[in-house]
Amino acid sequence: MKKITLPITPEQIKDLKAGDRVLASGYLYTARDAAHKRMYELLQQGKSLPVELDGQTIYYVGAAPAKPGYAVGPCGPTSSYRMDKYTPSLLDLGLKVMIGKGRRSDEVIDSIKKNGAVYLAAIGGAAALIAKSITKAELICYEDLGTEAIYRYEVHDMPLIVAIDCYGGNVYARDFAK
Repeated sequence: MKKITLPITPEQIKDLKAGDRVLASGYLYTARDAAHKRMYELLQQGKSLPVELDGQTIYYVGAAPAKPGYAVGPCGPTSSYRMDKYTPSLLDLGLKVMIGKGRRSDEVIDSIKKNGAVYLAAIGGAAALIAKSITKAELICYEDLGTEAIYRYEVHDMPLIVAIDCYGGNVYARDFAK
């Protein structure tokens, strides 16, 4: 089990290999479909994003309301392919880590390799467990999107798996054997 700190360094990214189990601590942003669409539209208009993504992490999640004593409610990963249209543009801006579940398109995999990034998988169905690793949640923007607004989470030992490494190693590939 490897421990990583977010935001992650390029050296840490190079050390991660597809199939590695990691515990992530630090800070990340959340964003799902609607927030990605808004950010993409801003980029298409030549405008700045509401968050600085250089070196940052995005978790594809929309958490349920928090119970008393918790920073967030259950917050399992969203299917990542729904962000694939927007992802290469964000990676070109310096986004380094994406967290979600499921396969990514060839275009996203190529962009991960080109930009020295990494895609981590959170375990679907473990939403309540993942919520326990989130110690703080702060609304950043797009409040009107409700659970799809962009938040900044502080996480401690969030359990993840390296799904696609910066070299193109891919746990979803047919020929992958760890």
